[in-house]
Amino acid sequence: MHLRIGYEIVYECPQPVPMILMTHVHYSRASDLLAPDHLITSPSLPSEPYRDSFGNWCVRLVAPAGRTTISADAVLNVSRQPEPEHLDARQLPVEQLPADTLLYLIGSRYCETDRLSEFAWQQFANGPTGWQRVQAICDYVHDHITFGYQYARPTKSAWDVHNERAGVCRDFAHLAVTLCRALNIPARYCTGYLSDIDIPPPHAPMDFHAWFEAYLDGAWHTFDPRNNDRRVGRVLIARGRDAADVPIANTFGPNTLVSFRVWTHENAGPVPVGAP
Repeated sequence: MHLRIGYEIVYECPQPVPMILMTHVHYSRASDLLAPDHLITSPSLPSEPYRDSFGNWCVRLVAPAGRTTISADAVLNVSRQPEPEHLDARQLPVEQLPADTLLYLIGSRYCETDRLSEFAWQQFANGPTGWQRVQAICDYVHDHITFGYQYARPTKSAWDVHNERAGVCRDFAHLAVTLCRALNIPARYCTGYLSDIDIPPPHAPMDFHAWFEAYLDGAWHTFDPRNNDRRVGRVLIARGRDAADVPIANTFGPNTLVSFRVWTHENAGPVPVGAP
């Protein structure tokens, strides 16, 4: 199946503002692209691509004073089947974990494992391990946290989400990541596109989405506590310890976000060029 993805972000800046953008499809999906997600700016601006310490693609540029539009439009191959389940995937003892997963066991900016460790063990220690334990965490977060854009704020951490019981998709992911790590399951935060294919209407306005991956039985597996189901059309942009590592945009000066659009849908026509 061909999936069309893209975005258009418009900034108004009173002065030149350096920016770092993290909007390219993850390198692990590069071979699936039929039309690449070239970053286009209006006005045309020089930019410098690079890869961060997690391997994510980033772009540096300086937005001039005035209005700047940043966009991309791409098509890629995706499976028509929902994401697989691996119900028998085991939780590995810490001493058997690969060294490169250990970073995802410790606390981070938005994931305070020290503050939630006692709760995690009280809530989940007597239940199953492995895939079933991670799913139990997702069930808990999905059932106990109320979703709403009015609950979003940039400083909200997993501890805040746990106590306030409300947030957006990144907050659901932060809380689940923290509970996994507290139970010695490596977990990393993910951001990207998620389609509404096979989801009955009404559909919410499209946005970038956050989920997480847990390391079980020698592999990373996708979990989504916000939706809590296996989906069609999930496209990774970036991975990190939490949202602080993978912001869609970092701006280093005064600016106003004028408009923001994201699209993710099945592509039935010819491969597009440029934003719609």
